[in-house]
Amino acid sequence: MVKVCCIGAGYVGGPTMAVIALKCPAIEVVVVDISKPRIEAWNSDQLPIYEPGLDDVVKQCRGRNLFFSTDVEKHVAEADIIFVSVNTPTKTRGLGAGKAADLTYWESAARMIADVSKSDKIVVEKSTVPVKTAEAIEKILTHNSKGINYQILSNPEFLAEGTAIEDLFKPDRVLIGGRETPEGMKAVQALKDVYAHWVPEDRILTTNLWSAELSKLAANAFLAQRISSVNAISALCEATGANVSEVAYAVGKDSRIGPKFLNASVGFGGSCFQKDILNLVYICECNGLPEVANYWKQVIKINDYQKSRFVNRVVSSMFNTVSGKKIAVLGFAFKKDTGDTRETPAIDVCKGLLGDKAQISIYDPQVTEDQIQRDLAMNKFDWDHPMHLQPTSPSAVKQVSVVWDAYEATKGAHGLCILTEWDEFKTLDYQKIFDNMQKPAFVFDGRNIVDGEKLREIGFIVYSIGKPLDAWLKDMPAVA
Repeated sequence: MVKVCCIGAGYVGGPTMAVIALKCPAIEVVVVDISKPRIEAWNSDQLPIYEPGLDDVVKQCRGRNLFFSTDVEKHVAEADIIFVSVNTPTKTRGLGAGKAADLTYWESAARMIADVSKSDKIVVEKSTVPVKTAEAIEKILTHNSKGINYQILSNPEFLAEGTAIEDLFKPDRVLIGGRETPEGMKAVQALKDVYAHWVPEDRILTTNLWSAELSKLAANAFLAQRISSVNAISALCEATGANVSEVAYAVGKDSRIGPKFLNASVGFGGSCFQKDILNLVYICECNGLPEVANYWKQVIKINDYQKSRFVNRVVSSMFNTVSGKKIAVLGFAFKKDTGDTRETPAIDVCKGLLGDKAQISIYDPQVTEDQIQRDLAMNKFDWDHPMHLQPTSPSAVKQVSVVWDAYEATKGAHGLCILTEWDEFKTLDYQKIFDNMQKPAFVFDGRNIVDGEKLREIGFIVYSIGKPLDAWLKDMPAVA
């Protein structure tokens, strides 16, 4: 019986291992993590992450061939294949701060593997890592090998949150990178055999180690670039009276471009895009390629510009001050169908409004008050470092209240910002909301999900990203 162990029970490790266990009943899968509360949550009815379909998969396999444990060393020692999906945050200090990946957790995992292993191991990089990480890991393992053979593979994950289980069941591709040696090829084959239980052969791609590592960073950079491209055009649309939805639709009809990832919005978020691009930028700089680094930097600059542009629109529309005004924020997660708030544009928008002394009332169907307060109190790159290194009780931001209902959030508000495209926000009773708001009542749709015309009929002043501006907004400066 093949034994698989995964170090790190997060958004990647948990769902990926659950699906491997479901599809490969003959393989024993153990997910280990040093965080007790996290493992307890994986063993309970309330899983630590929200992902459609995940509950079913875990319940089918848990206790049969899927286990969650804090006994890291025991399970690592017993495993044949070890997946490492620990955090690789952006460094906050020292060499490469604000850009380079922090490989502290990765390195300690590698050293632990070397310490406890008594048999040959295949070690698989599952976390997104900078190119050439495998080489560093390989060195740590071989210099501490005590005669044990290690093969390092890169098997980046291409999951999208909100559809992770679906993505695992029917992946566009599974990418496995390994050394081009007989032992390397054998290790690649062993991992290929696991995925082949449910993934068609032609969808399992094998490459050398560096190609696999770089493909992940490149894929995320390309996706983020599309969002920044359409967001850049959205600013021009507002200035000229064009409609970004119409432009994006026309552009997306070109089969070479395609329609996906062309929705203008308040900006992209999530745990990967910014982190991976910063990483790519740093690698380019280290390899003496400043032009390439600057090219990719622009993708993040436009994203930051889009968020500050949104805040400026809100403030300038409301007589250039939001001080003491209640503003409702609908949605805090970085996209719908997930409770994940990592790098969500909502953080920067809320901080921008708070900077102008607004009173904010937030409603999100999946995000807890504790999480929101923590996000607003945190420094830029701290979210990706372990909980115990974060401030324990973040000083609650006084001007922020978190409520459990959209109508409560909007009651008595001057303005309403939609920052996540949750389906339920499309069907709210906006007449009721209008009646309970201060007048003039403003809607700032950061996701283009509401019908602007209908809202204008009710009496709202509406700002939708990249859409022709209301007469009211035309006279206001777009950028402070």
